[in-house]
Amino acid sequence: MKRWLMEILRCPICKHHPLKLFIFIEKEEIEEGILFCEKCRRWYPIIEGIPHLLPDELRNKREDLDFLKRWIDKVPEEVKERGLPYNVRDIRQ
Repeated sequence: MKRWLMEILRCPICKHHPLKLFIFIEKEEIEEGILFCEKCRRWYPIIEGIPHLLPDELRNKREDLDFLKRWIDKVPEEVKERGLPYNVRDIRQ
């Protein structure tokens, strides 16, 4: 994902801007990370350079939880504990 996208990306649920960016891997572009909406607490994964900004009903719970597990050491606490639509409590179930 190119950094300049941060200037235009908004939360698809509440339309909040700007989103908070957490980078896990960055090369020429952001390869892996999380976009987080501080207003509605939803997080969106960046996977292989693509931000997955989907509404809750189109998200894949298993894929989102696998992403959280893979990056658990880098996922910010606000996403781990209170993130929507899923967080680490959902992993434990």
